Amino acid sequence: MTGFPLSRRRLLQALAAASLAPAAARAAAKRRFAVVDWALLETAIALGLVPLAAPELILFRRLAVEPEIPAGVADLGLRGALSFERLALLRPDIVYGSNYSAWAAPQIEPIAPLKTFELFVPGEPPLEKIEAMTFALASDFDIPDKGKAVIDSARATIADLRQSLRTDGGRKVLLVDVGDANHVRVYGGDSLFGETLVRLGLTNAWQGGTRYSATAPVGMETLAAYPDAFLIVVDPVPPAAAATIRTGALWQALPSVAAGRFAVIEPCDAFGALPASLRLARLVTAAVTHRPAPRPA
Repeated sequence: MTGFPLSRRRLLQALAAASLAPAAARAAAKRRFAVVDWALLETAIALGLVPLAAPELILFRRLAVEPEIPAGVADLGLRGALSFERLALLRPDIVYGSNYSAWAAPQIEPIAPLKTFELFVPGEPPLEKIEAMTFALASDFDIPDKGKAVIDSARATIADLRQSLRTDGGRKVLLVDVGDANHVRVYGGDSLFGETLVRLGLTNAWQGGTRYSATAPVGMETLAAYPDAFLIVVDPVPPAAAATIRTGALWQALPSVAAGRFAVIEPCDAFGALPASLRLARLVTAAVTHRPAPRPA
């Protein structure tokens, strides 16, 4: 007869644990948080989490474009000059950032704990780190399955796009930002854009070194050294350089441009996360195959 009370006690313990699990999940879901980096902003939204605040929202909408920022997210000002006063007024429980926002730790930590993720490291492709950050952020809010689903969905989408590029497999692509009328920045293998090209089954034509921004600032004439590459320019193009791309003699004489292997694609966040990688993948695939970019699911 001693077995019944023990079994009953175990049953009550199990029921208590089961009732606590949803409560813990609800508590985590209600955690008030802010982000001070666009990669974390993209990831939070992809996970269905809405931050209290994030930096440079107007510029994000213009340069990153997607995902759409939910209503009610406060703007913390410039990423390099955050409004710590506004952050303090919002009273977040925690703040998330990347290694690029670690400089602000002395000002943020008196307000709330700052958790940073090292995402962009010179010489190291970033996507594995970005996937790990995605899962870690989801786990912080007790939604690890959602984190895994976001990662798996991104991989599946890239695989589908890679399949659509099968006849272009291995094609060399040179991906650049235009700095001014005479210079461009080329994305290397340690950039989000460069690694996305590789995951698409394309070849990043730029095998040279990069700088802290994972790009190589070079003269426009350098592009002539890659005659077989498909040249892709990521918008926005500075107004002073737009005329060069339309009618400039040097630009028009570049082998890729002269052969019609050239496209300008819509803006994309070069220091974003999985949403930015997927956006770039869709835009690049559309440019290379000369088909409209598919809309995000």
